[in-house]
Order: sequence, then structure tokens, then C-alpha cells
Amino acid sequence: MATAEFGKAVRRWRDRVPPEAAGLPASGQRRAAGLRREELALLAGISVDYVTRLEQGRATSPSSQVVEALARALRLSREERAHLFRLAGLAPPGPETVPAYITPSVQRLLDRLTETPVAVFDASWTLLVANAPYAALMGDPSGRRGNERNGVWRHFLGPGSGARRTPQAQRDHEVALVADLRAAAERYPADRRLQRLIAELRAGSDRFAELWDTSAAGRHEASPKTIDHPRVGAVTLDCDILTVSGSDLRIMVYTAEPGTDDAERLALLTVLGTQNLGSPTA
Repeated sequence: MATAEFGKAVRRWRDRVPPEAAGLPASGQRRAAGLRREELALLAGISVDYVTRLEQGRATSPSSQVVEALARALRLSREERAHLFRLAGLAPPGPETVPAYITPSVQRLLDRLTETPVAVFDASWTLLVANAPYAALMGDPSGRRGNERNGVWRHFLGPGSGARRTPQAQRDHEVALVADLRAAAERYPADRRLQRLIAELRAGSDRFAELWDTSAAGRHEASPKTIDHPRVGAVTLDCDILTVSGSDLRIMVYTAEPGTDDAERLALLTVLGTQNLGSPTA
């Protein structure tokens, strides 16, 4: 169970993270150099009230997902992250579970790509973190919980994405998603969350079950992707997926050819941000 020590640790680490280091504006009067509770809540994808109750020791038993999100938002080192898990009464994630730790080098990459849509996924295609341009392009993911943050679940059982694909490209995409998930299950056979995800997908999607049972093989290829955006219309971008050696992270990056209409639309999206975008599209 969470204790007063958990709350003290969160407050202490919150105070040392300058807002600009987390990609937030530092303007206005601030009583402290660190993050405000509202800013930490935004970065971690939880409510301000819950952050307050955690810091005051009034909330007990935070889930591993909440602790992981706080550790990412607070930019904790591996050792500090493990300490926060133990303060919450949880065992730190071990090598048998899908890694969710954002390495400092990946975090620095995100910090520098402030005008490029970038998102980081784990080996099971669960979204770990996305920057503001990605949220503006693909829909704000901050309100998603559980499997709603998983790209495979969203494709087969959820709302899908706003991306246009030919029938063949759709089939290739589905095969690649299932192949990736199978590879993750083979690397992390003891990850219960991953096993529950696969069971739900097999029970809820005949298409997923067919691909899973036939062991279809495929892989993601870099290719242009057209996004039907509710405010600027169709935007065609190059979508590249980078892998991080040793951490099993996937970095998805969207870019446009300079000087094109798509580049102008992407720049406009970055300015517009995520206000009044309505329901997430992906």
C-alpha cells in the first residue's frame, strides 16, 4: 500500500523537474522551479485529485500502471523507479515483463523533436508516451486507460485509426501487428498483462484469432500514411518506426517532405495543438 513516504518521494521528485525539461511552458508566476501538481497529472495521464491524494498519503495501492506513468513523468532513473515501486508496495518490473522504461537518451530525443509527431510504444504496441504534435495529429491519448492504449487492441477491437490503407496494405498491417505481438509473447512469456491482452483479442476478434492461429509472419515497413484529420483534412506523411536496442522500445515518427502542402498542414497542426479536436482518432 502507498504510504506517506510514497507521497513525499513524489513531491520531492516533482520539485526537481523544471517544466521546460518536460516540454511545458515555464511562463507565469511560479512558487517553485519544479512541476505543479496539474502538470504532473497531465504528463502522467491521471487526475489532479489523485496526484493530490497520493502526495498526501490519502490514496492507497496505486496500480503498477500509475507508478510507471509517474516514474516516466518525473524522469526517474532506473534505481529511483524501482524505489518508487517498492514504496507503493509493488515489486519493480523484472526482465520477464515487457519493458516500459523510457531511457534517458530516448527522452532527450523526444525533448528535441518538438515540431515532429513522435510516440514511443513498448514491444506489445502499448503507447508509453507521445509528444504534443503526435497528440494533435492522431488524437490526444491522455484519457486512454488499459488496453485503450494498445495499438493492436485499438485496431482489432477498438476505434482503429484515422489512417487510410488499401485492402492489401490493411492485410499487411494486420499481419505485422499480430507477428509483433507473438514475438513479444515469446520473449516475455510470464507477462500476465500481455497474456490477458492476447486472450481478449482472440476471444473478441475472429480476424486476430485467424492470424494468430495460422502464425502469419510479417513486419512493419516504412511507408507514407494518409491521416484524415478533423481540422486540416487529409495529411500524407512518412511514417518510420525505429527500434531501440536493448530496451525493446518502438519509436514512431511522422515527417513531411519540406515545402509540400502536407508539410504546411503538419505545421498548422502543431500550432493548433489538441484543443477542440473531439474524439481521438488513433
